[in-house]
Amino acid sequence: MMWNYGNMGWAWGYGVLAVVGVALLVYVIVRLASSTSKSNEKPADPRHDDASGTKRILQERFARGELTEEQYREHLRVLDESP
Repeated sequence: MMWNYGNMGWAWGYGVLAVVGVALLVYVIVRLASSTSKSNEKPADPRHDDASGTKRILQERFARGELTEEQYREHLRVLDESP
């Protein structure tokens, strides 16, 4: 007579599911921790980051033809002089 041996074939599936669940949980925790630490980092010089972004926009406008060469150079000069 077989007593309660009918479901033994599925027992390994629950073990694999548990291992995958734990691995997924560890992965999510590590990703959240790394993204939180990166978002807390402050740039060395915030003005430098702002200026480089502004210069990039200025370069894009010049490339599209929205600014003449004189206007572009004047804007760059003003950006370099700003504190």
